Amino acid sequence: MRKHLRSPLIIALLAALAGWALQAADPLGHTYWNVVYKLWHDPAPSSIVVVTGVDANELGVAGEARLLDIVRQAKPSRMFLDFKLQGDSASAGDDALRAAIARLSRDTAFVVRSNKNDRFDAASFNMPDPGLIGHRPVVLSAWSVNFLFFAESSPNAIVLGGVRYPVLATVLAGGRGGLGGTFYPDFAVDPQAIPTIPARRLLDGHAPLGLLTGKQVIVAGSAQGTGAAYFGHQVPSPYALDVAGAASLERPFPISLTALPLLGLAGLLLWWAGRSQRPLRNRIYFATVAAVLVLPIGLRMLGIVCYPDSALFALIVFSGMRLWQERTRKIQQTSASGLPNMLALSNNALPVGCDVVVAAVARYEEIMATLPIELHGECAIQIARRIGAGSGATDIYHSDGGHFAWTEEARPLDMQLSHLEGLRALFAAPLQIGPNTFDINIHFGLDRNEGVESATRVNSALASANEALTNGRAIELFEAHRLAEAPWELSLHARIDEGLRNGDIWLAYQAQWDLATNRICGAEALIRWNHPTRGPIAPNAFILQAERAGRIDALTYWVLDQAAAAARTINAKGPRFQMSVNLSGQMVDKPDLVRTFGEIVARRAVDPGLITVEVTETSSLGNRTAAVHNLTQLRQLGFRLSIDDFGTGEASLAYLADLPSDELKLDRRFVARIVDSDRERAIVASTIGLAHALGQTVVAEGIEDAATLALLRSMGCDHAQGFFLGRPKPFAVFEREYDGGGLRQFGYV
Repeated sequence: MRKHLRSPLIIALLAALAGWALQAADPLGHTYWNVVYKLWHDPAPSSIVVVTGVDANELGVAGEARLLDIVRQAKPSRMFLDFKLQGDSASAGDDALRAAIARLSRDTAFVVRSNKNDRFDAASFNMPDPGLIGHRPVVLSAWSVNFLFFAESSPNAIVLGGVRYPVLATVLAGGRGGLGGTFYPDFAVDPQAIPTIPARRLLDGHAPLGLLTGKQVIVAGSAQGTGAAYFGHQVPSPYALDVAGAASLERPFPISLTALPLLGLAGLLLWWAGRSQRPLRNRIYFATVAAVLVLPIGLRMLGIVCYPDSALFALIVFSGMRLWQERTRKIQQTSASGLPNMLALSNNALPVGCDVVVAAVARYEEIMATLPIELHGECAIQIARRIGAGSGATDIYHSDGGHFAWTEEARPLDMQLSHLEGLRALFAAPLQIGPNTFDINIHFGLDRNEGVESATRVNSALASANEALTNGRAIELFEAHRLAEAPWELSLHARIDEGLRNGDIWLAYQAQWDLATNRICGAEALIRWNHPTRGPIAPNAFILQAERAGRIDALTYWVLDQAAAAARTINAKGPRFQMSVNLSGQMVDKPDLVRTFGEIVARRAVDPGLITVEVTETSSLGNRTAAVHNLTQLRQLGFRLSIDDFGTGEASLAYLADLPSDELKLDRRFVARIVDSDRERAIVASTIGLAHALGQTVVAEGIEDAATLALLRSMGCDHAQGFFLGRPKPFAVFEREYDGGGLRQFGYV
């Protein structure tokens, strides 16, 4: 029901009804009829002739009397005296006027015009002196007007003081009145075409009297009445409205249908159009507009008044909403493919019991760069066609960044994942776009959080697809708990800055021991975060988010600055002390890396040789050439380089061959098992031998017990690090233990 109430047709009809009730659509009707009657001209009724210019100031009262005698002698069928009567004094001229009036036929009528529009009471009419007009009839002229004072209608008769007076137009029409007690002027009558004879010409004998014989003659004086305006023309003499009213009463059906029938017809046609296919729909729209514009004119020719105001108002509202919808639809169409885009899916209410799936195409921008622009749409359509064939979805949504989205029936998770793996297999066959052949690698993001807003679900699936693409996984599921974490992750930038300012983010130092001399020879600076409300945050969690948020650079430089100051303090105490800091693989190829590292150690007055840079997450290296160049430059400045987590990911023999380094750091996953696993022990022993053969120092991390430490010493490992030897601790505590001799309790000194 709510959907129907939001439809353009219902809104347009309701707006039109409100406009009709509040008369807000009247300007449309006024403009319509004013234009129509500027173009539509009919001849005036030939049975009516007007004698103009009857003015006592110009003709004199005696002249008016003589004029009445001349008109009477022409034997008109009826006379209407429409001028201000004098003859109230005892002059000879006044006597002549009263005598002339007395000689007029008994059916000569005197016209009295209302002095206020829309007023039909006794106060609005200045009735003539009965002693002057005798028992001759009085006819009235009064008009209802619109907001611009244009005449619209008049009653057939007006009751004043219990006496019913006909109006001039109905008498001119032979007593015929409009149906319903009201009539409407026929503004097609051209006021300039009404036959008129100047009074002066009759008095001078220059006008043949035969022009008046058998006619209804209105003897009109200077303009009197309210001056109601006339559609399509400048304000004419008041009698023009009466003539137009008489002409309308001669039409077959002088009646008003108001605005509602035409509004109903327009609504019915628009409803029909909405249920029709496009070619027929457009024809119905055209027919609706034509009906609203033309039908009122055709009906007016029959005397039927049908106002187009509300129907025009409805058409304008409806057209505006449809144009807006069309504009919105075009905005939600990709320029190349014509497929609806993500915004279209986000704006739709998702069906109950559905999953949102987004597919990300790897290297899509490169494919687009390879293709001529006219084939971009074809590429997207072919991909969408395969997705549709495999998923059964009829609507595939596309974004220019190479993402395709759709909804599917929610299945059990294992079935859904299996289904998506099968869909991925459809892209094993290459895509043929024109003369070009492309292998398509596709990754999926899946959102199953029903009950969340459509836009949120689409964005969740989109983020999951991008994560799957980045991490090289086929499918990534967006879990509901990540929605709760999103505000935290999205505000991480500000939170990290705040943590650095107030000390919530700090450095812990974990000792590294020289196994040959049994002394602390260095430490690794490890970042920690104690959030005031979330408590301790695992380093891997916030460092990963910092990398995603682009804040890892600032954190790394802060760590180096603090660690360099600590290294300077410890080295001032005596033996050489090596400080290790971590460098994310995402930073290794940055152009300003070497310069910034050099500036920090220079500012802290620390020998770069006392700083060991541990390169971590080597799988995330972007530009390997730039990374090798930067590491070489750091080494030339004096920094020592360490390959962290050796033996995992890309930290392998190939990496050891490519990158300059001084140290290998054995991953804890190998070290932890050397006591119980011959295989792991052999791997660690061979790695130590290889490193020594290449002139590298070996650091083993993750030492948890004395047996592991003793075994590593026997293998020739150089340095050791782990909870057994010392946990990470604030610098003040670390310095105090360093000054106290470190691990005397273990018997190594």
